Amino acid sequence: MSEQAISGAAQGAAQSAPSGIQLQLYRLGKNLRTPTPYLMTFGIFLWLLTYYLFTEGWKLPRFEKIPGPVEVVTEFISTDPVWGTSLFTEDFHTNVYVSCRRIFIAFCIATGLGVPLGLFMGWSRKFRDYTFPILETLRPIPILAWVPLAIVMFAGFETPIIFLATLASFFVTTLNTLLGVRSIDEAYFRAAGCLGSKKRHVFWHVVVPGAMPFIFTGLQISIGVAWFSLVAAEMISGDFGLGYMINDSFMVNKYVSMVMAMISLGFVGWATSAMVRWAGNRMMQWRVRALALEGR
Repeated sequence: MSEQAISGAAQGAAQSAPSGIQLQLYRLGKNLRTPTPYLMTFGIFLWLLTYYLFTEGWKLPRFEKIPGPVEVVTEFISTDPVWGTSLFTEDFHTNVYVSCRRIFIAFCIATGLGVPLGLFMGWSRKFRDYTFPILETLRPIPILAWVPLAIVMFAGFETPIIFLATLASFFVTTLNTLLGVRSIDEAYFRAAGCLGSKKRHVFWHVVVPGAMPFIFTGLQISIGVAWFSLVAAEMISGDFGLGYMINDSFMVNKYVSMVMAMISLGFVGWATSAMVRWAGNRMMQWRVRALALEGR
């Protein structure tokens, strides 16, 4: 086969490959032809129905003090809320903004430190021998055990909370990145060595792309863990945020506002995880295309 024929075939394959938007539309249409989205919708409806029956319909024991979905939604969209907090009040938006800002800072710090550390730990056995025992000693310590130390180390409300969220996210990010590097097939390293690649080229063109799926899986987990830690820290040492709103509402028996904050936390956490997944799909188009061709 001539070089022109090979070049023409390559160009034809590149043109026939679906673009990012076309690929997403293709996968969306394929998913709509499966029972998965309809089962998900039915599951959400079933959960809401059970929640309504337990709290407002049957008023079962241990559920009579919990506000039902109708009461929560009515208060949430009210312009004149009975309990003082709704979608239209400034304090609600302030709490959501403060928590999101803290998560953004903590997640960026944890990613900026954890990903390079995990890459080098997986890349260099000697570096891993020095650092892995320290990581495994500190990782099992619960985040709440760090709260007194964080308050002693840092002044004010903001820095201790960001430190705790960063710490939880950091361990997850580092460990998943390390596992990603160690999961790369040795054949890739041997092939790169036979082709005369230098160590830095192997690192950038074999180690980093090979660990990408594990890295973004770890980032999705780490941002969820960061939310867990953030809310716990805001309950103990905070002046604003969704965690502070939950604890403050509980202390003054504003259970409707407490449930509103919990639901808001679920939606915001889901949105941030979706953003991480979107970023991962954008940076790993080759993997998204491969999964689409496999029908996944």
